[in-house]
Amino acid sequence: MTTLIIFVGLVGFILLGVPIAVAMGLTAVLAFIFMGEAHVLTMVAQRMYSSTTAFTLLAIPFFILAGNLMNTGGITHRVFRFAKALVGHIWGGLGQVNVVASMIFSGMSGSAVADAAGLGLIEMKAMVDSGYERKFSAAITAASSTIGPVVPPSIPFVIYGSLTGVSVGKLFLAGFIPGALMGIALMIGVFIISRFRRYPKENRASLGELLTSAKEAALPLGTPVIIIGGILGGMFTPTEAAVVASLYALFLGLVVYKGFTLKDLPTIFWETIVYTIRVMFIISAAGFFGWLLIRQKIPEQVITGLTAFTTSQFTLLAMITAILLILGCFIEGIAVFVITIPVFMPLIARFGIDEVQFGVIMTLASMLGLLTPPVGMSLYSVSSISQVSIGTLSRELLPYILGIFAVLLAVTFIPWISLILPRLLMGHGM
Repeated sequence: MTTLIIFVGLVGFILLGVPIAVAMGLTAVLAFIFMGEAHVLTMVAQRMYSSTTAFTLLAIPFFILAGNLMNTGGITHRVFRFAKALVGHIWGGLGQVNVVASMIFSGMSGSAVADAAGLGLIEMKAMVDSGYERKFSAAITAASSTIGPVVPPSIPFVIYGSLTGVSVGKLFLAGFIPGALMGIALMIGVFIISRFRRYPKENRASLGELLTSAKEAALPLGTPVIIIGGILGGMFTPTEAAVVASLYALFLGLVVYKGFTLKDLPTIFWETIVYTIRVMFIISAAGFFGWLLIRQKIPEQVITGLTAFTTSQFTLLAMITAILLILGCFIEGIAVFVITIPVFMPLIARFGIDEVQFGVIMTLASMLGLLTPPVGMSLYSVSSISQVSIGTLSRELLPYILGIFAVLLAVTFIPWISLILPRLLMGHGM
């Protein structure tokens, strides 16, 4: 009965339009009062604070800062020009450029929202000016932004690693191939839709243009090399890598490209603080809500129910994936991580499912949540800046959602896709 009340309360608040962090906090507070345990509310501040104190979580504000510095420092324009020279001549032209540019930018920011709001503005303006429909431009921008948290560095991987103790370096490596597959799936979708709608394509870039654009983008392209190389080489931890990425982005924007001045830094820092607070508030509220679930032994109930239902590893993964996709339609991805990880991790261990693979599965599922109403952050962000309605954008996104879903299924049922690089480069066990 208590479980039902908690679920109904949370869904009710969300449907009323209450912000997800507030909805989780209010649900937990009212549940404790209903159960006659109001005295435990003295622990609210402590529980919320302790949810945000993991050392690994320090990487989040620095990766957000790196993305903001790159968006402001002119780096995104260079990335876009290089991607245009590389794939602009393929059917879909700037739609293909949109995907490839996002894949490149993903190796620098680790944030879907940073990609959609920064590089996305450049991509959509260029596409609309070249004759593409606004709804098509907005849809591929929203879809391609979800590559960011899968291709390393990745903020969701940092959160997953901090909550589970799984190596963030291994998670970063595990995201490379799935991220590339996401890009390929989106490019196939752009190709098919563009041929059907007769969208334009760019003239093939000359070798000189390709080399020039590659030269201009060379230093930004070095960001993922520095991050992953430094982690694998033991020079710094993933948390320290986020600091290095921020310093490198600051150096490029301030000294090399002179895309901003010292006077612009307070604005950049403030934007970083605001987004970091939003993320950390969700994590803290979800931590308190998760404590409620644990006190009510809901994880044990779920484990008992699912293990009684199946003994098949694949069936379990299918059920968990379905649960994650449903939750992603209503709850922000970070909150889904914090709430479900304590529930699912004992199941994962019992069924012998690899924790690194499961981290990629959770991240991919949360990316689909970013594109689906009613709480898809990338969906709403792109809808706002493109002035395309949520309904129109959601329909236009459907082919790309199906493509990402196909990648999710592949990663779920073919473990080597996500595990081959960690095993080869970091000795991840079989």
